[in-house]
Amino acid sequence: MRVRYSYRAYPDASQCRALAQAFGCARVVWNDCLRDRKEAHAAGLAYVKSAELSRLRITQAKRTEERAWLTDVSAVVLQQSLRDLDTAYKNFFDSLKGKRQGRKVGPPQYKSKKDTRQSIRFNANAFSLQDDGTVYVAKVGNLKVKWSRRLPAVPTSLTVVKDSSGRYFLSFVVDTEPDILPELDTDTGIDLGLSHFAVLSDGRKIDSPRFLRRAEKKLKRMQKALSRKAKGSNNRAKARIKVARQHAKVADRRRDWHHKESTRIIRDNQAVFVEDLSVSGLGRTRLAKSVHDAGWSAFVGMLEYKAVKHGRTFAKVDRSFPSSQVCSACGFRDGPKPLHVREWTCGECGTVHDRDHNAAGNVLFEGRRIVAAGRAETLNASQSAGKTRMKVPAQRVEAGSPRKGQPTQTGIPGL
Repeated sequence: MRVRYSYRAYPDASQCRALAQAFGCARVVWNDCLRDRKEAHAAGLAYVKSAELSRLRITQAKRTEERAWLTDVSAVVLQQSLRDLDTAYKNFFDSLKGKRQGRKVGPPQYKSKKDTRQSIRFNANAFSLQDDGTVYVAKVGNLKVKWSRRLPAVPTSLTVVKDSSGRYFLSFVVDTEPDILPELDTDTGIDLGLSHFAVLSDGRKIDSPRFLRRAEKKLKRMQKALSRKAKGSNNRAKARIKVARQHAKVADRRRDWHHKESTRIIRDNQAVFVEDLSVSGLGRTRLAKSVHDAGWSAFVGMLEYKAVKHGRTFAKVDRSFPSSQVCSACGFRDGPKPLHVREWTCGECGTVHDRDHNAAGNVLFEGRRIVAAGRAETLNASQSAGKTRMKVPAQRVEAGSPRKGQPTQTGIPGL
């Protein structure tokens, strides 16, 4: 399987300038190639092939006076930008044909130099890990990296990312074998909510940390200071970075907490079942801020890819399943209930239910039924681990540490 590991990088002033130039050149190649394809489509011509775009917009463009500065960056950056454009078009076409699951994907758009997030990609020929713990990047130099954990294998590609707050990250993709955990005889159903972030079918309740709500007072003050600055001024740019850094802190805290809780659930249960919520729909209601602050989609995504990584079973229960209306003791459907009703008594068997605990129990029963029927839209790594080169949608930062006794592999020198 392919897993992504991300580390914080600290380039010096000259390296920051070299990276900024690489970001700009990759953006120009993307926009030039996208413009050619859009113009060909508008004129009714055939789809322009990647080989032709590479010859016109990279090889020949370097020989012209107006694009001669493309030679100042690594050619790998330019080629990877063209490949990213091909991937964006493929995702768009697959979405139109129904081959791609999930929401519809739009056509590629032009990139702007004012975008607060920039990234470039390198293949294995354009970077290397040095003995002193730095990472050599072609036409950039040796970047100082904060190694928070070891790489399990030699990386196959590198993505250099500059986020909206001005931080730099090196994101490595490595091919590893699944880390299969010992099998357990426990499973759990999870009911996600706002009063409690999650309620498990065994009765455990996970309180919602509400990171954004706790930082609102400081963010409000910083947003007011930003709104007072003149547009286009240096003071406004500094104020924008301050706001972006505060938002990044909130996002990092939420992501770290999600990783720790999802890892605990995956390690403690052989099978995990969760309700497939319509987060995009709930994000348009009066509860939008609380819904986005909870980050349900990111948490469920972590559960899914960690289930693949550690050989667990994961399944989503359809959102139309009436988990809050059915008695988990006798199966009697007692009808819909408003959100303010947190406890109710079954009209058939008289059992007093906690709303969230009852819903988690029903999610567990429905998840077992789905898996038993063989209709689980899930990735069960215990059946396919080690047999396929499975792509796992890993997050940008993986929190936690390797378990004790796990063999250390080469890949990060200097530790």
